[in-house]
Amino acid sequence: MAKDRNLDLVEVAPAANPPVCRIMDYGKFLYELHKKAHEAKKHQKQVQIKEIKFRPKISIHDYTFKMRHVERFLKDGNKVKITVMLRGREKAKPELAHKILDRVFEDIKELGQQDGFIRTQPWAVSALLTATKSGGKDAKTKNTQGSQKEI
Repeated sequence: MAKDRNLDLVEVAPAANPPVCRIMDYGKFLYELHKKAHEAKKHQKQVQIKEIKFRPKISIHDYTFKMRHVERFLKDGNKVKITVMLRGREKAKPELAHKILDRVFEDIKELGQQDGFIRTQPWAVSALLTATKSGGKDAKTKNTQGSQKEI
């Protein structure tokens, strides 16, 4: 039948019992599969890693300014790499960098959490933050009826 119509016999679902075959143009079938895969890929969210660099002796204004950037990145759904740069004699005291990281983790605990462990290099200490899941369409996370009782 396929040769009479100048088409191909294409096995669509080989895992089904019995396997499903169709009479169609194989080139058109491949094109449609590629098109569906491209559409699905287009709607995926790309998670990027943004990096913010701190120093152990950072001023209050600079710290709050950079923390606003961290909050914005986490709200956008990106991962944030926090790096505390050490120079000169600061390299002998990496605990200063750990104090800055602890302060960042404390300030950001509502929006994000630490992902993995703290990496220590001779010139820097770094950690990765990820956004915590919030809201969404899950009924358990949001009480839409406005009642006092949790779902």
